[in-house]
Amino acid sequence: MIAQWASWPVWAWAVLAYVVASRLGELAYARRNTRRLLAEGGIEHYPGHYPLFIVLHGSWLFAILLFAQPAPEPSYALASLFAFSQAARYWVLHSIGRWWTTRIISAPHFPRVRRGPYRFFPHPNYAVVVAEIALLPLLLGAPWVALVWSVLNAMLLAHRIRLEEKALFLREG
Repeated sequence: MIAQWASWPVWAWAVLAYVVASRLGELAYARRNTRRLLAEGGIEHYPGHYPLFIVLHGSWLFAILLFAQPAPEPSYALASLFAFSQAARYWVLHSIGRWWTTRIISAPHFPRVRRGPYRFFPHPNYAVVVAEIALLPLLLGAPWVALVWSVLNAMLLAHRIRLEEKALFLREG
């Protein structure tokens, strides 16, 4: 069923606006880091898959906008989980800092980040993305969007992680 935007509660618009603004900010941050890393001798690996992420994330937001049916009051359990995912996102961004980008940029002289959540597992940013892609549509009343885009995201992330590991292997030999 197509969303009835006029009936959306203010909290739903605020959450969606926050996500769009944070994504745009992250893209600007990633673009700045990418330019700097390339200027420092980094090499972009496997750029061909990158447009798929733009399509996936853009279509996810568009599908939420089209199909969400937010309740008058949010599920406080889902809202809490979403807030936790956002705190984890900022922990990841703070931990990886100048090395964070949306592309695979590597060079032999770049260190591997091993602080913050990177101490515990190799791809914490992707764990956050997995949570967000499921939680936001669930919070906004679009369970089918959560299911479909979670499956698509899992397929794309599996491919991306293989490419990142391959780039790290080439670097570390």
